[in-house]
Amino acid sequence: MAMAGKISISFHTRVFLTTLALCWILVGTVMFFQYLREKEFKNELLNAELQIYNNRIIEGLADGVAIETLVADSLAPFCPLRVTLIDRDGTVFYDSNSRTPMPTANHNSRPEVIAARANGVGRTVERYSVSDDDIYFYSAKAGDNGLVVRSAALYTHNLREFLRADSSLLWLMALMTMAMSLVAFFATRRISQSIKRLNRFAERAERGESIYDDCAFPNNELGNIAGHIVRLYVQRDREHREALALEQDRTRLKKQLTNNINHELKTPVASMLVCLELLRDHPELPDAEKEEFIRRIHDNALRLSMLLKDLSTITRIDEAPEMIERQAVDLRRLIDTVAADAQLRGNVDVKVDVPHLTINGNPGLLESIFSNLIGNALAHSGCTVITITADTDGNFTFSDNGSGLPDDVLPHIFERFYRVDSGRSRATGGTGLGLAIVRNAVAFHGGKIEVCNDSGLKFLFNLSGCQPENSQ
Repeated sequence: MAMAGKISISFHTRVFLTTLALCWILVGTVMFFQYLREKEFKNELLNAELQIYNNRIIEGLADGVAIETLVADSLAPFCPLRVTLIDRDGTVFYDSNSRTPMPTANHNSRPEVIAARANGVGRTVERYSVSDDDIYFYSAKAGDNGLVVRSAALYTHNLREFLRADSSLLWLMALMTMAMSLVAFFATRRISQSIKRLNRFAERAERGESIYDDCAFPNNELGNIAGHIVRLYVQRDREHREALALEQDRTRLKKQLTNNINHELKTPVASMLVCLELLRDHPELPDAEKEEFIRRIHDNALRLSMLLKDLSTITRIDEAPEMIERQAVDLRRLIDTVAADAQLRGNVDVKVDVPHLTINGNPGLLESIFSNLIGNALAHSGCTVITITADTDGNFTFSDNGSGLPDDVLPHIFERFYRVDSGRSRATGGTGLGLAIVRNAVAFHGGKIEVCNDSGLKFLFNLSGCQPENSQ
């Protein structure tokens, strides 16, 4: 039968089980070898005591003491203790075990005897004895003339307890392993928190959801990396959204600008076509009427020229500000020139109180700021006095004593083609782009502009990078 679905194990579980397995394998290996070493130590200790006993037997036999006397008088380390004497040819000629007949098998094949004849001593930890149906620990020692003395300790309860490894170490190692497992659980869970949060972040990013960088990660290397990834993504996502919004705004503005241009071009072009058609179809018109039609054509042509010039300026600022050249400009001289031209064009007194300032900017755009502000005041405010002031930091105030504007229209006057009174604006020859150019030109030079009513209109703006002439 096919499986209903693939069993998914969490990252934390996989890491924890892997760590736990490695931990238990390591500790189990250490415990196993420690257990073997302790058993070997116990076997060596028992063998050493039996070898001491064997040595006493050999020395007693060398002194001519009877084996029965030696076995009876020597203090055996373990009871019961079986003593066997084996001659050179492997024949047992004495065995202290009286419960069974004398062994008749050749004992030179016994491992402990072979080791004793080769190395002087030998032992067999646990071997079954056929002669008396018991299990013994054998310890053999070679003497003179091929004699081998073998003592055998019967595996009684006491001997087994003596040879058993100390279980306290095993319990200690088990407790240490449990503690390590607990530490591994919390350590892997802490690591998995970063993985889970990073995974949730990836899922939300894949779905295109909004992501914020307020998600806290554990204070470790993986948490720091995850935090950097999230913050980098959030920053890139924010920049992308801002760029997208900016592009959408530009598209909207372009569309709006296209519509406005189309609207603005219709009136002068239509007027020019009407005048031209009348001149073409009625050559008999009086000279006075012909001159009037020619004047209207000229005025509309000038209006179109101004519109194209303003559109070129505002498009250049929007689309390629980096292509606009900059140079050192004497602001005081530029403002004085614009003010003098304004006084020649209208019955107005332009007062200038501006220190001698220089700025690294574009002369044409700087001139458009002040010429458009003056032209706007002359055309729409009915003012008689215009005042331009500035401080040495480049903070400018432009004000007039005209009629001002309603407060509800002030936020819109910098919009392209916005007119408070469209009929009057067209009658005065305005394009509706003057104040929009002012705003963009001020922004190009690192400043902002705002407007308020104060016994007429007052414009406040700043141009960054202005410096007094004496500081150059």
